[in-house]
Amino acid sequence: MRILFLEDDGQLGSWVTNGLREEGHVIDHFEDGKDALTAAMAQEYDLLILDRMVPGLDGLAVLKSLRASKNTTPALFLTALGEVDARVEGFDAGGDDYLTKPFAFAELSARVGALGRRREGMEARQPEATVLRHGDLSLDLLARTCKRQEQQIELLAKEFKLLEYLMRRPGRLVTRTMLLEQVWDMSFDPTTSVVETHISRLRTKIDKPFDTPLIRTRRGEGYVFGR
Repeated sequence: MRILFLEDDGQLGSWVTNGLREEGHVIDHFEDGKDALTAAMAQEYDLLILDRMVPGLDGLAVLKSLRASKNTTPALFLTALGEVDARVEGFDAGGDDYLTKPFAFAELSARVGALGRRREGMEARQPEATVLRHGDLSLDLLARTCKRQEQQIELLAKEFKLLEYLMRRPGRLVTRTMLLEQVWDMSFDPTTSVVETHISRLRTKIDKPFDTPLIRTRRGEGYVFGR
């Protein structure tokens, strides 16, 4: 799994990060809550492991912000705050599990595995949508058609894939690097303008003929899809 780990204790953070990496997980370790929130808003994770007491934003505030933005990524609180009121507060904020310090790594590993299996089970039970909709725009993944205000829009293969990726992440920042990796299967290349070119073409087709643009640029950051 790709895991976001928020922990400001350097020694503990390294111990947990190394242990989870040895088990095959990809770990992004942050010591500041603001940095963790920015990362969680910009890309998809399979699990969040959050300390309650860290600089910037604490883990509780980070999770509340994510849940308010409709982010449903499973979250495990890993914290020294073990009182009943603190645990209840964590669950009320949208937490899925709560483990207090000190802890055995074997227990953390077991809880991480359980949350991963739970997420996989939920995804397996929910059939994937075959038509994506946002306002007056629809994208039929089976028929490979696109419509806005019931007007047929002809898209090339890469334009279709790009729009599908954006529509699956409404309101979330999508970076140029993410698009290169997920749409073009390319690693970061600062010299290519393929993303900018295709975004421009897509805007010409789904935005410019209509009153409300759906693709917004965040200068120096990337793109956000949605009103």
